[in-house]
Amino acid sequence: MRSAFAVAAATVALVLSSAAHAAPKASGIEVTQAWSRPAAAGANGAGFMTLTNRGKAADTLVSIETKAATEVQMHQTSMANGIMSMKRLETGLALAPGQSVTFAPGGYHLMLIGLTKASKAGDRLPATLVFSSGARIKTEFVVGSGPKGAPAMTMPMDHMNH
Repeated sequence: MRSAFAVAAATVALVLSSAAHAAPKASGIEVTQAWSRPAAAGANGAGFMTLTNRGKAADTLVSIETKAATEVQMHQTSMANGIMSMKRLETGLALAPGQSVTFAPGGYHLMLIGLTKASKAGDRLPATLVFSSGARIKTEFVVGSGPKGAPAMTMPMDHMNH
């Protein structure tokens, strides 16, 4: 009986843990695997996730609100001719119907500028994603090494401290 209870409790914990990595859909946009790496207070951090537009209309992620940092910027890192460059997405990130975009090291990412407190593995950084349609999606970035198979940090370390 005890082992059956333990298996049931472990199953419930796994389901609840998986749900914490996914945010509710709003206007067809789904957020999954939101995560961030540990960072010191006052330093800059990075946020990663996958956005999927399951709706019938295009939408654009225009800003991110959080009390975990003094400012959040969307960036895109790219490599050309052996040189890594990064640009800020000033007008946001458009998502066509059916499109998925992954924010990951070495590509799209959120810069969490001026972390208001240190973040360590297991912490959760609450944020609200704001879209041009008016949709607002609350999510949490789980601090850790990212989902299984997440790429290693590839941006220069000086980028982490704008």
